[in-house]
Amino acid sequence: MGWDEIQRGVTFCAHCGGRLEIRSPRPAERPRPVCGACGVVVYLDPKVAVGTIIPHEGGLVLLKRAIDPGFGKWVFPGGFVDRGESLEEAAAREAREEVGLDVEPVSLLGAYSYREYPVVIVVYQARVIGGALKAGDEALEAKVFAADGVPWSDLAFESTKDAIRAYLRDGNPAG
Repeated sequence: MGWDEIQRGVTFCAHCGGRLEIRSPRPAERPRPVCGACGVVVYLDPKVAVGTIIPHEGGLVLLKRAIDPGFGKWVFPGGFVDRGESLEEAAAREAREEVGLDVEPVSLLGAYSYREYPVVIVVYQARVIGGALKAGDEALEAKVFAADGVPWSDLAFESTKDAIRAYLRDGNPAG
């Protein structure tokens, strides 16, 4: 979904209920939804998500998604950051919920964004400090993959591919 399509899906002002129109609020700005009645500008900001690359038992932890988007595809643990939660707290929470592991983020691997997706994903490398590997409610399966066994053609998202490539490229052997 492109920027224009996202903006066209927003119809009414949350402030006054007036109809929104797509126009530049100021001469140097890109077009965005602006209320024709009260002039409020609607900024459609991306969601923030986190992910964790978790070396474990000689490989990398991945889970097979039990939800859309990406149902049946492999990803590292991750999800949206809740308001009032730090990135690191969200990364640890998502790992616990999705694969049963207690982790501690140890380094920032990268941040990824793509024009066609309204999400910014921040990816950490984490170390296991407890728990046991198991599929959570949003996973069909949780498994450890050796670096040479990553199911590249079955990964759910570009950010998953990009972050795993960066992890492996930067000399962080799985395990």
